[in-house]
Amino acid sequence: MHIGLIGGIGPAATDYYYRGLIRSMAARGLALDLTIAHADAATLLANLRAADKLAQAELFNRLSRRLQAAGATLIAVTSIAGHFCIEELKSLATIPICNLIAEVQHGLALRGLQRVGLIGTDKVMDSHFYSGLGALEVVVPLADSRELVHNNYVDMAVSGKVTQAQRDIFFRVGRNLCDQMGAEAVLLGGTDLFLAFDGQECGFPVIDCAALHIDALTKAAASTEVNHGAI
Repeated sequence: MHIGLIGGIGPAATDYYYRGLIRSMAARGLALDLTIAHADAATLLANLRAADKLAQAELFNRLSRRLQAAGATLIAVTSIAGHFCIEELKSLATIPICNLIAEVQHGLALRGLQRVGLIGTDKVMDSHFYSGLGALEVVVPLADSRELVHNNYVDMAVSGKVTQAQRDIFFRVGRNLCDQMGAEAVLLGGTDLFLAFDGQECGFPVIDCAALHIDALTKAAASTEVNHGAI
């Protein structure tokens, strides 16, 4: 299977998917066939603020056609924030899309969780992850903390690096979601949050939504190889 990634939003998130797919495919003994198309982070953030789903979906669709022309048979958007227009993109695209929201919902159902916390951009938090988590109870930071998380997340995503002050904010808010609001685990609702959490002991359970997405892409590729008799 030739995987197409819509990346660039932000650069660290794209690198996270790239490295994650290399590792997970190698662990299955599979060669990675991959093409990446670059989407502009500033344009995405502007369309997200304006809630202009169609404009962003049309931009993504142009990139999906480019990926399809390069041979991709399945595409994925590497930005969780970018999934605010995923339904509109699905209606436009002529290539299958691996929907991160659906994969997260499936992963949470397998874990049997009932109440989870969520951090990411303000739109991700305010929408309880674009209303895509079914009957699961989702708790988010209170208003001041939610704004703090959003602003520091966007700064981190654009720069592609995390400061210790930013990490401390994410950890403090996450602990509060568990200790004060009863979350069983905290969803990392922004791909770039790996910069703050990867390899760190934060003191509470976390679920990396992007990692679930990468795993789903790998499983799809492996399934295709099995069906074609390659493994």
